[in-house]
Amino acid sequence: MENGATTSTITIKGILSLLMESISEEEEAKRVISLGMGDPTLYSCFRTTQVSLQAVSDSLLSNKFHGYSPTVGLPQARRAIAEYLSRDLPYKLSVDDVFITSGCTQAIDVALSMLAHPRANILLPRPGFPIYELCAKFRHLEVRYVDLLPENGWEIDLDAVESLADENTVALVVINPGNPCGNVYSYQHLMKIAETAKKLGFLVIADEVYGHLAFGSKPFVPMGVFGSIVPVLTLGSLSKRWIVPGWRLGWFVTTDPSGSFKDPKIIERFKKYFDILGGPATFIQAAVPTILEQTDESFFKKTLNSLKNSSDICCDWIKEIPCIDSTHRPEGSMAMMVKLNLSLLEDVSDDIDFCFKLAREESVILLPGTAVGLKNWLRITFAADAPSIEEAFKRIKCFYLRHAKTQYPTL
Repeated sequence: MENGATTSTITIKGILSLLMESISEEEEAKRVISLGMGDPTLYSCFRTTQVSLQAVSDSLLSNKFHGYSPTVGLPQARRAIAEYLSRDLPYKLSVDDVFITSGCTQAIDVALSMLAHPRANILLPRPGFPIYELCAKFRHLEVRYVDLLPENGWEIDLDAVESLADENTVALVVINPGNPCGNVYSYQHLMKIAETAKKLGFLVIADEVYGHLAFGSKPFVPMGVFGSIVPVLTLGSLSKRWIVPGWRLGWFVTTDPSGSFKDPKIIERFKKYFDILGGPATFIQAAVPTILEQTDESFFKKTLNSLKNSSDICCDWIKEIPCIDSTHRPEGSMAMMVKLNLSLLEDVSDDIDFCFKLAREESVILLPGTAVGLKNWLRITFAADAPSIEEAFKRIKCFYLRHAKTQYPTL
């Protein structure tokens, strides 16, 4: 792989840093537009609620939350998260089902650490979120990739799940709404996932960090709805829905009404592992009940409208640029995948080469699909303001025209 990136070392933040560094001083005169990082706070059109800001301010200034919190999280924050998630479930979660983490990334690490044992393997979606592979390697978990099906709205290939799973498979990871694909799974597909997992004897890790960020025809359905069929570990955070990724407030939740995780030995293992972790700042945790209970629905609607509008602009522009193609219109999250047609380009070897040349020539940052497991695709993050997206795609079109293969007339 060119430009210093390899499949064994590639991470999203790592390759985006390399892309930024590749922009020459000459090109820096042109404003850098990044559609590569899933951080909506980079653009002023995405801001959190006044309720959230006031709750954190009140918590901090109260002088009550400057000390250590319990390692599993403040009870009032855990209770608020249990009540928040229970709104969409056919059963009620308790405070004991919730463990607070430093963002969803730490929740991923907890889940994989708790499941790891000699010879264990885990099924990861491809394309997916590379932190899972990184955590699995540190925990000596064998990774087996399950391809998502672009022609079917990026659904999980359940036939592949059946062929890949064995007696050592501990879990299947389901990311819904989808990162990096922008898909939202239907109730029926999630039901099939649960039934397949039950039949094959493993649990489901439900990554719902983009929970409720669904703006298409399908509503968001939590995987925990099917917790009576198969045990589900639900991972989530405030980061995306409340537009506060830097607050690092996440959760690891046992959405399991059948009680598979109620064994005292399992609970004790969870608690001991959390004893060695550093959770979010105590004053952030203390603000969680107010944030979850008092955020007005109009805030969420505004966010969804902005994301829908931004994704529509992307899709309209993609039609104008022959070398990229979207097989599936985004329905949720903040990103989408587009396929790169290298046969139309004169001097671009792959997705990595495309992104580095685009960065150098046009100061536009996109994420190569290789970073998320899909070579010669691109991930485009549309959590940006409309003028920035318009300008970015104008430059991408200029880049295409500059590198397009010359079409000679046939004689």
